Amino acid sequence: MTSALEGIRVIDFTHAQAGPACTQILAWLGAEVIKIERPPFGDRGRRTNGDHPDLDSYFFLLLNSNKKSAVIDLKTEEGKEAARRLVRAADIVAENLGPGVMERLGLGYEAVHTLNPRAVYASIKGYGSEGPYSGFKCFEMVAQATSGAMSVTGEAGGLPMVSGANVGDSGAGMHLAIAILAALFERERTGEGQRVEVAMQEAVANLTRIHFTSTLATGKPLARTGNHSAVGGYTDLVRCAGGGANDYVYVMLPVGTEAAFDALLKIIGREDLKRDPRFASTATQARHADALTEIIESWTISREKREVMQTFSERGIACGAVLDTREVLADPHLREREAVIELEHPARGRFSTLGSPLRLSKSRVAPTPAPLLGEHTEEVLREIAGYTPQEIGRLKEKGAI
Repeated sequence: MTSALEGIRVIDFTHAQAGPACTQILAWLGAEVIKIERPPFGDRGRRTNGDHPDLDSYFFLLLNSNKKSAVIDLKTEEGKEAARRLVRAADIVAENLGPGVMERLGLGYEAVHTLNPRAVYASIKGYGSEGPYSGFKCFEMVAQATSGAMSVTGEAGGLPMVSGANVGDSGAGMHLAIAILAALFERERTGEGQRVEVAMQEAVANLTRIHFTSTLATGKPLARTGNHSAVGGYTDLVRCAGGGANDYVYVMLPVGTEAAFDALLKIIGREDLKRDPRFASTATQARHADALTEIIESWTISREKREVMQTFSERGIACGAVLDTREVLADPHLREREAVIELEHPARGRFSTLGSPLRLSKSRVAPTPAPLLGEHTEEVLREIAGYTPQEIGRLKEKGAI
């Protein structure tokens, strides 16, 4: 079975999370992703949230599976020449370095396009390469703040909150992967690559776009509603047995789901509430959400969250147990679908990780662990950049690799 992106080569100058999240998607689809890392420590993600000084962090392992690693010092002329040779053999050049860094290295879009007109040049920037904010630094939480996402997250009347999902970094990476695939498709028609760019602020705003409906209709900012729906219908966190911080299920009775409400009342033995004016419609159920939650909890509080999820879901009620990170890694559904997998790492040994969420019926890529620092340097320089063993030896002597 061939992979969807077999034969596509990515020269990857990305680091941390946003860029690696993008190139990991391409690797999951079968592209050859060659990660260019600086000596002596490589991608700073190798030490982010590290638990052992001599091992690559799980942060790095989660974002860089199915890739190769080549260590090249781009501050040396020899290193820059090695990078240029690799760029000439690339289908995609990806980067998420600070504003102007690639240009100072002689690897900006214009330079790369001259070296390889077929290459798609892909960039993630905090605010884009143009505009009043273009020179500003931006990270995950900053992107959430400036996109509107943080303003609609949190309890009603409380402070804005950061989302636990990395919509700024990984969200931007996913948007860039889509743009890259579109540019590759266009290249099949024109024979020429182009520059594609995603700004983190704009990617998160796009992921938040439904929350702008109220503002467009009323001219007012959307208020935070916590776990209640901002668009109508009953939604809330409901306590279950155990009493732990995550012993909850999230229950939804969206607008127009009278059958789901009837099923809920039958399950908890409160069909008498059909005559209660507080719950006569989805709109009134939403207005009296706290009272309805208290009633539901009188049934759920003696039952484990997975049991509640199973019971409600089988009756057509949208309901999800709040799974903590350890529970997700052990979840039987995710394990069966290979969304959580086991990999064997040469230094870490066997560990659990998240597999690709992408499913293509005629294309499958076997998962491999993230590379050791510089694991493929000589292979890449020899097989792609055309260096001889003697030339590689001289590069080593000069500290360029």
